[in-house]
Amino acid sequence: MRLAQGLCGVALLVSACKSESEPRAEAARSSEEGPREVVVERVTEMPIERSIEVSGTLAAHERVVLAAKVAGRVAELLVDLASPVKEGDVIARLETADYALRVQQAQAALAAARAQLGLPAGASTTRIDADETAIVRQARATLEEARANLTRSRALAKEGLVTATQLEAAEAQAVRAETALQSALEEVRIREAAVGQRRSELDIARQQLADTEIRSPITGVVQARLTAIGEYVAAGAPIAEIVRIDPLRLRLPVPERDAALLRGDERVEVRVDGDPKGYTGSLTRIAPALDAQSRSLLVEADIPNPGTLRPGSFARARIIVGTRSALTIPKSAVVTFAGLTKAIVVEDGRAVEKPITLGGSAGDRVEVVKGLGAEDAVVVKPGSLQQGQPVRVRSSHKEQPAN
Repeated sequence: MRLAQGLCGVALLVSACKSESEPRAEAARSSEEGPREVVVERVTEMPIERSIEVSGTLAAHERVVLAAKVAGRVAELLVDLASPVKEGDVIARLETADYALRVQQAQAALAAARAQLGLPAGASTTRIDADETAIVRQARATLEEARANLTRSRALAKEGLVTATQLEAAEAQAVRAETALQSALEEVRIREAAVGQRRSELDIARQQLADTEIRSPITGVVQARLTAIGEYVAAGAPIAEIVRIDPLRLRLPVPERDAALLRGDERVEVRVDGDPKGYTGSLTRIAPALDAQSRSLLVEADIPNPGTLRPGSFARARIIVGTRSALTIPKSAVVTFAGLTKAIVVEDGRAVEKPITLGGSAGDRVEVVKGLGAEDAVVVKPGSLQQGQPVRVRSSHKEQPAN
């Protein structure tokens, strides 16, 4: 047992020594073979987009649950799951027999009310001259007769041909005739109001008949069908759910520290898991207040949907809020090994590794936040270049040799 443990220890020691000696041996071999030719490029100062990176959820731009305005049995259902619909398309129809009968009933009631006013059945007139109605003409004729009788009675009374009682009776008859005329005028107004009421009832009956057709108020896609043919639905019962998915709403909670950078109309770059393509939209809505619990500001962006995005998807977004000047190097000059990020520069004819901290990116270049200065030049595509390995800089119109 002890012999085995000793052999294992020796093996590990030999392996460790071999691992440590390999880079040195590689560098020694490279030194013997001569300097390696490399291309360098100086650190360049250029504008970099300033952005806020957040995650959010894609949602339908509009969501409508269509409901029946009137009760009835479903006679037709013209859509199913994922059916495309346009604004104004008929989604479902209810049975119309009961509502058609109500329209006929309302039409008959309106005709009766018009007849009481002396209006023809097919006329469109809604107001008439009260003096032209039969009851008013009759009342006015009675009044004129009573006034004539009163005038004669007063003349005869002066000559002593009628008694005082007869004169009082004539006066009372004239008063009753005036009252009858006033009552006739009021009756005409009541009958006019009745015509208006019957007309409204007819309009309601016709609207209810029209409401047996349930139409889509938006252009979109059917998300769910919520009833079936033959089912009796009450007023307000859901029929179908329709969503508008182009454009989509991207809801993003922006941290409080970044909220002050938003002004509206910023460009938003979006990526969705499982989709290699990127999408671009614009920030369109910003909440007026921060959420007190999450300390974040809810914003929404409109993302055009080519047909491949789905509401409910998780999305990673990058909100472009401006530009800043930054030091950059080619992405091909970045070396990542064992969790460390570094670049290789040339000093005194040898490769020197420098740890760096990266920031944002622009095209094929990446920002260097820490580790390099404006005077440095980095090796482009270093490959297997090792620390301390002799190098020779190849001249280029883009690159300049290191001093």
